Amino acid sequence: MKKRKFGSFHWKVSEIGLGTWAMGGGWGKQSEQESISTVLKAVELGIDFIDTAQIYGDGTSEKLIGKSLKLLGNPSSIKIASKIPPLQGYWPPHSYENCADRYPEKYLRESVEKSLSHLRIDCLDLMQLHTWTRAWNKNPEALEVLHALKKEGKIKAVGISTPEQDQNACNDLIKEGRIDSLQVIYNIFDQEASAEIFDLAMQHEVAIIVRCALDEGSLTGKFSKKTQFEKGDWRKNFFKGDRLKEVVKRVEKIKKELETINPKSSENLANTALKFVLREKAVSTVITGARNSSQIESNASSSEGKVLTDLEFERLLKHAWRRYFW
Repeated sequence: MKKRKFGSFHWKVSEIGLGTWAMGGGWGKQSEQESISTVLKAVELGIDFIDTAQIYGDGTSEKLIGKSLKLLGNPSSIKIASKIPPLQGYWPPHSYENCADRYPEKYLRESVEKSLSHLRIDCLDLMQLHTWTRAWNKNPEALEVLHALKKEGKIKAVGISTPEQDQNACNDLIKEGRIDSLQVIYNIFDQEASAEIFDLAMQHEVAIIVRCALDEGSLTGKFSKKTQFEKGDWRKNFFKGDRLKEVVKRVEKIKKELETINPKSSENLANTALKFVLREKAVSTVITGARNSSQIESNASSSEGKVLTDLEFERLLKHAWRRYFW
């Protein structure tokens, strides 16, 4: 497993990380034992960056990671990142809302303590705000609270997960040195982060964590127009109507184009899609969601072997898809 620098920190983290949303629920039936086995397998494969969030099963994901870490003897080499959701309201927050109303200090402090308890640790490597609005950039009170907690030794780094509809919402925060990391959406379809965010992050030594690298599973190439999502899987709504049909059509175009260059790239589209993201030097780690050992093995393998050729990368760039109507 290759390692990458995490922003301005001395950390070297695995370029493939583990995303744990599915372990908390929302992606269909998932057993606790299978989740723990997946975490253990990830660590065995050299993955040492695990991302979670308080809203993943209302703490379920954090608790499962805590149990897994205990079984592993709580190794300090594994970096854990979590996220605090704003208090109940619009997601992402509206521009007229106040930062202190959605992320009040008392709530933030209690949330950090809650995550530490769930994870069975004394200090969290990275705490992120789960969403944001650029309207708060002029007075980011919540970040000031997190930085205070950083000084108090409760957390080591402060970050934000970008709002889906406005990936560039935190650019000013990067320039002002207010965050240590930024979690962004970046994949073959959604390439917006490469326009400005990556360069800014490199310039200001802010770590970039990429989520949705496989576009909720569509870029594995395993979906068909007849794919049915099980009860309790949020993708049932995400790919509703003609969305599944459209995404499958676009994935098939990617496969056909790759076949003319390198058949292997087409056969293992998930691997290729992850290698596409890893081409970006600004990326510190890609948090790939996994529900079982075979999935994490597949994801981890993208750190091995050859990187994408310039030709493959250039062809994939042409498949950017602006689907804001979703």
